[in-house]
Amino acid sequence: MSTAKIGVIGGSGVYQIETLADVEQVRVETPFGDPSDDFIVGTLAGTRVAFLPRHGRGHRLMPTEVNSRANIWGFKTLGVESIISISACGSLREDYAPGDIVIPDQLFDHTKLRHLHTFFGRGLVAHIGLADPFCPDLSAALYDAVQETGATVHRGGTLIVIEGPRFSTKGESRIYRQWGCDIIGMTAVPEAQLAREAEICYAIMAHVTDYDVWHETEEPVTIEAIVRILQANAETAKQAIRNIIPLLPDRQCACVTALHDALFTQREYIPAEVREELDLLVGAYLK
Repeated sequence: MSTAKIGVIGGSGVYQIETLADVEQVRVETPFGDPSDDFIVGTLAGTRVAFLPRHGRGHRLMPTEVNSRANIWGFKTLGVESIISISACGSLREDYAPGDIVIPDQLFDHTKLRHLHTFFGRGLVAHIGLADPFCPDLSAALYDAVQETGATVHRGGTLIVIEGPRFSTKGESRIYRQWGCDIIGMTAVPEAQLAREAEICYAIMAHVTDYDVWHETEEPVTIEAIVRILQANAETAKQAIRNIIPLLPDRQCACVTALHDALFTQREYIPAEVREELDLLVGAYLK
């Protein structure tokens, strides 16, 4: 099977990277079902990159229907060490304007139905640390990569993740602002925690498409506005992916050994079938 060093999850508006060379379409089987689509693996600036459209080609999957466990497991199977998530988001502050890009550093999970948010359970308990939900080193490199495109980019901010697929009410949007959240989206949960469980670095390039529904002088979020901004920003996103390759840091972050002290279950009580199923993640720690 093909391998890749970098993974890219394409969100709304970014369904392919045309400049990949030596392209292969790879179907990955996982213990957690099928990923959103086949992985597109190719070479970009001398580095193998694996691309996956989060919602499937044609945007077929709602946020709650995305099989994030299968997606992240698929990247791990391909040998990916760093994942860049391209996502649309709404802004909850005046100075993060539509068309801007945000590299958030914090996450607030306000989802309610996403119970398939961990690889663990079934007799093996793991408690990962997620104080910094996005890899600081990868986020710093991503910020520099976006800056090189000339786009307006902001470093830092708290991303609140809501269930979707509906947009916020005005009351919700105002409360999220009072809570100190900066941008709002629907897909970083459970991607961020699954990437950490898989010991993969994960960072988000969030494209601001609207002011959600809180702004008094701007139109509330609409699909038309989202599509317009994403189409305008698509080339910037792809250029940033090309730019980041020479900027990628050596992996000396906490992501690399996230499971080292996280496995809580006494080894003799771990079911054999769970050991086998999760060997890709825990094999090195259970030998």
